[in-house]
Amino acid sequence: MTRVLLVGYEPEAVDFSDPALPRGMNAAKIEAGLALALKRMRERGWQADLCLIRPDKTALTTVERHLASADYACVVIGAGIRMPQNGLTLFEAVVNAVHRAAPAAAIAFNRSPEDSADAAARWLPSG
Repeated sequence: MTRVLLVGYEPEAVDFSDPALPRGMNAAKIEAGLALALKRMRERGWQADLCLIRPDKTALTTVERHLASADYACVVIGAGIRMPQNGLTLFEAVVNAVHRAAPAAAIAFNRSPEDSADAAARWLPSG
């Protein structure tokens, strides 16, 4: 079975004042979006795992631990990690951690939690 890992911030760790994030975004919307993303991935027949990180020194350890736990065909890195300018260093570190720990996995990027399955589908074979 195809396995996908969705990496994003813990909703309560997001700085919603950052202008790079969509206006009106909040923890409840992120939680709902993550639940929908996992549901859509499972509907496509994939095993979907969620890796929530904090923007601190524990982030890479958390990502590396998840990547070591399974063989992932695709890792989707959430827009909340990618978009904020002050998070560029962490974004690069996450991408490099995925590259090192899962070199055969496709890396995809979403625009919102809800489109994570579509992001993974761009890189995974259909069916």
